[in-house]
Order: sequence, then C-alpha cells, then structure tokens
Amino acid sequence: EDPTTESAPRDVVLLLPDLQLTLTTDRGVFGYDRVDGGTKLLLLKAPAPSPTGDLLDIGCGTGAIALTMARRSPAATVWAVEVNERARELCRTNAERNGIANVRVCAPDDVPADVRFTTIWSNPAIRIGKPALHAMLLRWLGRMTDDGEAILVVHKHLGSDSLQTWLAGEGHPTTRLASSAGYRILRSTH
Repeated sequence: EDPTTESAPRDVVLLLPDLQLTLTTDRGVFGYDRVDGGTKLLLLKAPAPSPTGDLLDIGCGTGAIALTMARRSPAATVWAVEVNERARELCRTNAERNGIANVRVCAPDDVPADVRFTTIWSNPAIRIGKPALHAMLLRWLGRMTDDGEAILVVHKHLGSDSLQTWLAGEGHPTTRLASSAGYRILRSTH
C-alpha cells in the first residue's frame, strides 16, 4: 500500500493506433519503466468501453488502462482504483499531464457503494494470491450493471484458464476474446 522502495521515476510512451500517452512510472509500482505486455494487449484487443456511465480499472497502477478508457469514452467517468499510494499519485499526475479530466483515482474503499459499472477493464494483481484475487474480483464484478462487462487480461501460466472456469462457476459467464504471447483476454458478464 505504501512502497518503501526508493523512488526513481521514469517516463514511458504508450502508443496505440488511436492514441498516445506519456506516463511516468516509478519503482514500487507495477509496470515500472514499461507498459506491461498484457496491459498493451488488453488495450489493443478489448471491445470499446461503454461511451457513458461509470467505468472501472481495478489496480490502475500508473494509469495506462484507466487513461485509455477515459480517452476512448470522454463522456464517462472512469474510476481508477488502486491500493498502492504511489501508484495512485502517479495515475493522478499522468491524467493531468495528458489532459484527461474524467478519471477519479481512489483507494478501493473510497468508491461510493451505489456506483455501478458498465465496463470494467483490468490486468488484475494475480500475484496477491488466489483467495485475495477471488475476493477482489467478486467485489468489483458484483458491482457491474445488468448489461455490464469486465475485460481481464491474465497470462496462461498465471492461471487464466482456471480463472475463466472459476468466474463462470461464480455466476459470471466468461469467454476468451483473444490470446497472444501466452496472455488471455477474458470477457465476463453478469
């Protein structure tokens, strides 16, 4: 939640067919000195986010996913949720730097209980362990609107196939949208 690793910020450029973002990264935050391959695949392969409503990035890190959603859906509110304080500050700074005003960066418990999400995108924190991962996903996927969808990227070697089966068993029908370089893009619904 509060990295003790010494700060050493670096800038990276996220280049996608429809947009370009300059992001400051830092030690103690996922994706230091790069945009993770799974994140980039999600941003290239995910269906368009809902143009309006509340959208969610679970574990926003420096903001690559949240800021891309916000650019693609300027009339929506994007909630960038993160437990890591350094990451939240980077995401806020990166939103300002890139002129993106429709992002709300916050800790998980700071999202109002009545907010429901039409689109969730995430490169979830698989390495927190299966019980914590499952609790986190159930918490947020349970807050989707009736017609909402969650797009997740998970590496095959980190359990994407078993996660797909588990999500379906928990009442979130899940299909594989794409695969590349060992990553799976999963789509879950209510």
